[in-house]
Amino acid sequence: MAKQTARKTTRKTKPKPQAARPGLFRRLRRRAIRAVLVIVALLFLWILAYSVLPLPGTFYMLAESGRQGVRVDYQWTPMERISPALARSVVAAEDANFCNHWGFDLTAIRAAISEGGQRGASTISQQVVKNAFLWQGRSWPRKALEALITPLVELTWSKRRILEVYLNVAEFDRGIFGAEAAARHYFGVGPEELTARQAAQLAAVLPAPKDRNAGTPGPFVRRRAAQIVDGAATIARDGRSACFED
Repeated sequence: MAKQTARKTTRKTKPKPQAARPGLFRRLRRRAIRAVLVIVALLFLWILAYSVLPLPGTFYMLAESGRQGVRVDYQWTPMERISPALARSVVAAEDANFCNHWGFDLTAIRAAISEGGQRGASTISQQVVKNAFLWQGRSWPRKALEALITPLVELTWSKRRILEVYLNVAEFDRGIFGAEAAARHYFGVGPEELTARQAAQLAAVLPAPKDRNAGTPGPFVRRRAAQIVDGAATIARDGRSACFED
């Protein structure tokens, strides 16, 4: 009888197989948290690096270079060698409140919602984040990442730097990226030599660079360029270009 009692006691003290699971889940959770923290740290370092270093290119440029018949023309150009007229024209055309917002233009977002999403509301800051760090397209994951990264860029970059990057990575024609390539492609001059009219024509093609031509503009681009010339003069006059002007 004593032996049987001992056996029963031994059986009761054996650990159950399920007892190890909470420890396993905790280890997996810790590893997942560490992985997320590492990714966030690397992303932050990437953002900081791009706040001072010339961009070697973007994922979109890489994708375009893989297309048949497309030759990517891109050369990093510092802001000092880009005509102020182009900087003002791009801001007037794409994001007139660039100097006054923190990455998101709430007025433009409300206007876009009221019009049923028929107009865009992306700021220059958002477009820089998309071009420099993310991929093209309208997927929700990309938009969510864009919403997370844009405030970090606004916190760690100057407005002048954000616009400098935009002017270098924006596409002005198929395979033509940045002010340097665009100025020489369309007008045969360096980006520092662009006139106010030429700068406005370049800014006018930005929403649809593959469908519009800044060198031989059609009626729409001519009308739009005239509006941009006026808009650029207005933001210079009322101080909305102060954050990126010397």
